[in-house]
Amino acid sequence: MGEMETPQTMFSEPPQEKGFPTTAVSIAVVAVLLLAGVLFLMARRPAAAPANADYAPNLTLSGLTMSEADSQTGGRLIYIDGSITNRGPATVTGVRVRVAFPNDQAAAAQVETVPMNLIYMREPYLDTRPVAASPLAPGASADFRLIFDDIDDKWNQQLPQLQMTQVTTR
Repeated sequence: MGEMETPQTMFSEPPQEKGFPTTAVSIAVVAVLLLAGVLFLMARRPAAAPANADYAPNLTLSGLTMSEADSQTGGRLIYIDGSITNRGPATVTGVRVRVAFPNDQAAAAQVETVPMNLIYMREPYLDTRPVAASPLAPGASADFRLIFDDIDDKWNQQLPQLQMTQVTTR
């Protein structure tokens, strides 16, 4: 007696043929082409100047005011508003500001470094966006707002000291 072969039933799977994985290769080729396209476009963009404070003397801050509001989480928000003017030859695409909140001993109770946001809309509510969204051309001025939450209770409520620590230009 020989071995009996198992007859195929209608519920068994047909034998699978192994072949070249064309679907997987096609997906990989498309992914590589997309990546190459993105890298090509990024290489064509003009490089921004490195961010440093060397251009900061060309920027003037004026009209500084402070206000506060209650936040939705029960805390308070501190706003510092003002105007920035670009007196230099380059277009400013980014500004980071070091803000030192003083205490009664004239020391910094808290120091924060934040990106500057320019005011682009006042009605129906005040809204801001990064400097990169509205670059500051040579000779131009714009209003800005810095927003802080969770400021140390030792702060003496006086206007903090602002220092531009990074300025990006093109």
